[in-house]
Order: sequence, then structure tokens, then C-alpha cells
Amino acid sequence: METLDVVVIGAGQAGLSAAHHLLRRGGLRFAVLDAEDGPGGAWRHRWDSLTMATVNGIRELPGMPTVEADDAEPSNRAVPAYFADFEQRFAVPIQRPVRVTRVEEDPDSDGPGPRPLLVHCTDGDGTRRAPLRTRAVFNATGTWTRPFRPALPGAADFRGTQLHTADYVRAEDFTGRRVGVVGGGISALGHLLEIAEVGETFWYTRSAPVFRDSAFTQELGREAVAGVQDRVRRGLPVRSVVSATGLIWTPELREAERRGLLARRPLFTRITPHGVVEADGTETALDVILWATGFRHELRHLRPLRLRNQLGGIALDDTAVAEDPRVHLLGYGPSASTIGANRAGRAAVNRLLKDLTREQVAA
Repeated sequence: METLDVVVIGAGQAGLSAAHHLLRRGGLRFAVLDAEDGPGGAWRHRWDSLTMATVNGIRELPGMPTVEADDAEPSNRAVPAYFADFEQRFAVPIQRPVRVTRVEEDPDSDGPGPRPLLVHCTDGDGTRRAPLRTRAVFNATGTWTRPFRPALPGAADFRGTQLHTADYVRAEDFTGRRVGVVGGGISALGHLLEIAEVGETFWYTRSAPVFRDSAFTQELGREAVAGVQDRVRRGLPVRSVVSATGLIWTPELREAERRGLLARRPLFTRITPHGVVEADGTETALDVILWATGFRHELRHLRPLRLRNQLGGIALDDTAVAEDPRVHLLGYGPSASTIGANRAGRAAVNRLLKDLTREQVAA
């Protein structure tokens, strides 16, 4: 079995950035595996009303111009088309749909230096493929496949509709219904404002959201990134973006506040067949509970490598896992943004080249 230098898992912003720099440096043996049926990563699954005018910042891919699309065009069409253009322009060798199921050490390897890794995967129809042996793994699987819902008593008994942001398509689906929107992030607010035009909304968050009057400046962005970097350096669990940046008042949110749509309620304590029990013990009838409670990083296929520490996090040295530099996490922690993902791809390739050179010298 041939040993590759690196396997890139995922072809979203971070994975494509890594592929770009691998191609630029040349001479590296690599494969890019993507579980999607086509280009675009998680953008393929965004809701229809998230247009290029309302999306929260898109950074150009390396070597590409900025994304050019009409403001009214849905991001779930414009961004995948942009990714497809990138893949074609640079002839990125992507294998799809291929789902990685497990990454483990090669049990049969006994040569000098770090033990190679085996990447197990299946085709789109579930057919098992031959594993790939690799010196390193760039994990760029993002979060979209791991929607998070808080565990609350009574959830299984609710007779209405429960869905997550990952399932959200359009506000019109909730016409005339009483909808509880749970979450304190940008997606939750977007859902809240849209659904309020067709139904009755109730906004729930675990803690009181923090709104900023000032615009989000580069300095604030650097401070937020520095805070996240410090957490992953120490191996602490990664927090949400909003916890580091806060929410920015916009004219739309000011108008929503004036209309009483931002009357936030503490998270309910229990779910009943027909609604929820509020923090004060009263019951509110609901037809729908929309969980806009974020996502977790998709790292389940890396469990055999035991990367998590006793704190529940993964300590990173830039993009490399501190305890196992064979594995790089792209789009994790400080690189969980389109800007950070671009930088992470370049940094991971630079580190890989240094490690390979060091191993060759040692050998």
C-alpha cells in the first residue's frame, strides 16, 4: 500500500485552501476526500432565504477573486458555484462522494519515525473502499453534520414539530404557527425575524445575549481570535463565535426590538406534549420548537486516535494537535471562519513540509 504525505478530509473553505497550497508547493502525494455530492461544502445546505445580501461574510478562496453574485441570489447556489469554479480552475483532485468513517494508526507499520495513519472510508452508497495510508491528516470536516440540541426532559413527548437550523428551509413553512426559537446567535435572530412575519415567535436563550452598539472592527476581530487561540492552546473546549464577539445592533434588529420581537425569555425547563414549561413555572403552548443552538465539530472519525484531553478539548500547536502532530484541525477554533480557514490551509502545509524534512534528516 502506497503511503501518501497527507489526506485532506473535507472540501469546504479550509479543505480547498489546504489543497491549493499543496498544489502550489508541488511534489507532495495527497488525496482530498469529500462526503458531498458536489462542490460547496456546507453551503449546499443553507436555507433559501440566506441570500448574498444577508449572509455573514464570505472570504475569497486563495488565488481567486472575491465572490461576485447578485445580492438577491441564495448563498446555497452562489457559493457552491464559486467553489466549483475554484476546483475546475486549479484542477483540484477531489474524490466524492467519499465519507471517512475512521482514522487510526497503521497496526502493521514498524518502520522508523512516526507511525502512518490509516484512513477508512466508504463511497456514497456505503460501499467500503480500500483504506489510505498517510503520513498526516488535514481534518477539514467543519460542523454542519453535527447539529447540537440541548437535552431537556419531555423532548420525546412533544407532539408538535422540532427541527434544527440544519433542517431549516424557509419561513413560509411556519405560517400561522406558534414557534419557539432557541438560541442566541446570528442564525437564531435571522430565523426569529423571518418567522415573525408569518407566525408568532417566542425567543429563548440560556443566558442573556450581549449586543454591541459599535461596528465589528478588525481590532475586535483580532481580540476575539486571540481569545479563541488561547483556549485551544490550553486544550479547553471551543466556545461559540458569539460568546467571543457578541451581537451587533443593526437597523433590522433595532426595528425588531421596537416591535417587541426581541423579548428574550430564559430557556424553558421542560418540554410538554403541547409546549414548554417556562422558567417561572408557567406553560406556553407551541406548535414548533426551532433549535438554533449551534453545531459541534465533526471529529467522530478521529476517536481511535484519542485526541481529547481530560478537559474535554484538544490542545493545538497552530493547526497541529499538540499531542499528535500527524493530525491538523482546519476550521477548528481560531480558524472557524472563512478568513481563518484560508490561513489555516497555508499554515498546515508549511508545518507538514517542515515535519517531513525533519523526518528525512533523522532517517
